[in-house]
Amino acid sequence: MKQNRLGKSGVVVSEICMGTMTFGVQADKAMSFRIMDQALEAGVDFFDTAEVYPVPPSKELAGLTETWVGEWLKGKDRSSVIIASKVAGAAHAWFNPPVRGGKAALDRVHIRQAVEGSLKRLQTDYIDLYQVHWPDHGMRPEDTLEVLDELVKEGKVRVIGNSNEDSYGLMKSLWSSDKHGWARYETVQNNFSINHRRCEDELAECLRREQVSLLPYSPLAGGVISGKYNDGKQPEGARFTAYLKGAGERQRRMVGRFINEKSLATTEALIAIAKEADMDVVTLATAWSKQHDFVPATIVGVSHQDQLAPILAAADLELSQEVLDAIDAVSTKYPYPMGPIMP
Repeated sequence: MKQNRLGKSGVVVSEICMGTMTFGVQADKAMSFRIMDQALEAGVDFFDTAEVYPVPPSKELAGLTETWVGEWLKGKDRSSVIIASKVAGAAHAWFNPPVRGGKAALDRVHIRQAVEGSLKRLQTDYIDLYQVHWPDHGMRPEDTLEVLDELVKEGKVRVIGNSNEDSYGLMKSLWSSDKHGWARYETVQNNFSINHRRCEDELAECLRREQVSLLPYSPLAGGVISGKYNDGKQPEGARFTAYLKGAGERQRRMVGRFINEKSLATTEALIAIAKEADMDVVTLATAWSKQHDFVPATIVGVSHQDQLAPILAAADLELSQEVLDAIDAVSTKYPYPMGPIMP
């Protein structure tokens, strides 16, 4: 599997990254281990987690995913596996994470507590990529970046990144790091798929000029591009099926953003393009995601090992210009299926 650099750092990763947010809710421990084993055997050496996982986050389960990843990591050659994790963003933002008494913040005290907790659960001395899960634009970026730089200097973190960030936040943070000589964000982990191409409008310009890497998550738009929600279907065990049946108001609003008339029409058109190109639509969407010059690795997620095959088939695959043009035509016909909301 192709290997690519994260930003301008010395960290090189497989072009497919195994996301773990399903581990603990949609996938039990045994299945989670089988998924990680199968991914590793296929050449995936990059695994992404977070202190609040599994999703949807809860006080009872927060940190469980990291614990399972840590147990799985034991016995592996640690230097051959790249582990990414995240510190939860501010409690007063779009979501109050179930950590640190509901008062999470991106300051020295909270970041220190978060990284020590993650290191303990992951049973490792260092985290390869440590990311801010979502930003707090109301505070000074220096208060976050200074402590992240200290963690890099101490060897607890190799490189830093952020997630769910916009162009303003990225550039403000990079300017602050450059001014003070601190570690820079090497990556941005944002929602990016054929159904959600907002990144290409503005953020991509910042990424290219500053040589910061995008790590797209949800390349299947929450599984919607697989086609499993078309024709009114609500497959058992699927995340959005669960959200529709029993989750909170925030989750139900999320479903409306991901599953709507335009997103389902886009999916139907993509399935036809994939069929014409003799590939699974999951393979098509994964290959499209990683076929951007600012993307070193695409983060994928599954709840069962059987879902891995069409994803892994995208490794080393490059879509033809004809296929890319057909996808662009669909995006022109159905612009911004997930709306203007960023990230």
